[in-house]
Amino acid sequence: MKRVHNFSAGPAVLPIEVLEKAQSELIDYQNSGMSVMEMSHRSGDFDDIINRAEANLRTLMDIPQNYKVLFLQGGASSQFAMVPLNLFGKNKKADYINTGAWSKKAIAEAKKYGSVNVIGSSEDQTYNYIPDIKKLEFSSDADYVHITSNNTIYGTLYPEIPETGHVPLVCDMSSNILSQRYDVSKFGIIYAGAQKNIGPSGVTIVIIREDLIGQAMDITPTMFNYQTHAETKSMFNTPPCYGIYIAGLVFEHLLENGGVAEMEKRNIEKSALLYDYLDQSSLFRATVSKPYRSLMNVPFVTGNEDLDKEFIQEAELMNLKTLKGHRSVGGMRASIYNAMPLEGVQALVDFMDKFEKKHS
Repeated sequence: MKRVHNFSAGPAVLPIEVLEKAQSELIDYQNSGMSVMEMSHRSGDFDDIINRAEANLRTLMDIPQNYKVLFLQGGASSQFAMVPLNLFGKNKKADYINTGAWSKKAIAEAKKYGSVNVIGSSEDQTYNYIPDIKKLEFSSDADYVHITSNNTIYGTLYPEIPETGHVPLVCDMSSNILSQRYDVSKFGIIYAGAQKNIGPSGVTIVIIREDLIGQAMDITPTMFNYQTHAETKSMFNTPPCYGIYIAGLVFEHLLENGGVAEMEKRNIEKSALLYDYLDQSSLFRATVSKPYRSLMNVPFVTGNEDLDKEFIQEAELMNLKTLKGHRSVGGMRASIYNAMPLEGVQALVDFMDKFEKKHS
């Protein structure tokens, strides 16, 4: 069996053990005589699948009991609208910190429903840093504050989470959920698309404090109301059943391998291996300032577009796949999510070293 090292930003690499387990159950899920893709979401078998997935996610993230866990559809992009539609019930005002393309899209969507105050932005330097949260002026009358904890395209990570007091903190955690420990109680809402650290695209996880449910604006569509999904336990309509099943397998795999604390340790080791090489390299350069470097997404460049293209082409031949950087940054980007083994990062560094020596 040939497996490449897949550095895609998403959909991303999954644990081989999870894929093998899913393969073994593809046609006949635990003697049910059918695949999970075929079974009713109202069946006892699927009820067990989704309940176990929620319970294991709660354990992994130590989610307090006064938070609901929802398995939704529409990707994190749908949350750009769902958040303001559900939280603009009071002052119709929110603070946003603009740290990349996705937070910028979230800002644009929220402006359709209320007043958005962009209290900080790193757009002036192509989002290669996180604004100093200690210098930002938060609005005391905001309905919520919104951040993007990890910026997939630009490779930045909040070094610390803002303290927002009585104002709920909403976080798009799509590209680093389960990669490091967070205190869930510091957030009003955490949402994440599954296709980085959780499973295939199609599932969106929403972790929401119960007191924030039931405040939706009158114009909120039924499917965009958190209360709709909280009251029906994510079963208002047919959920993304197979994606939830795979997510559940990933959660089990993480629990069997030390949980989030162990993933954080491994991710620090993997990212350090790559960043240490970049910092001593005379050819390659990391694009993000050191205090804000992501554990998950590592953009880097040579400074020569032709050389970047050559590197990407040759890396493909070495089974180092999907290393092309986003067009807004250029160069290369290695996404090293939980399921990327240390060996994959080492293989990349070894190839980079050979490539550098060839062009020195």
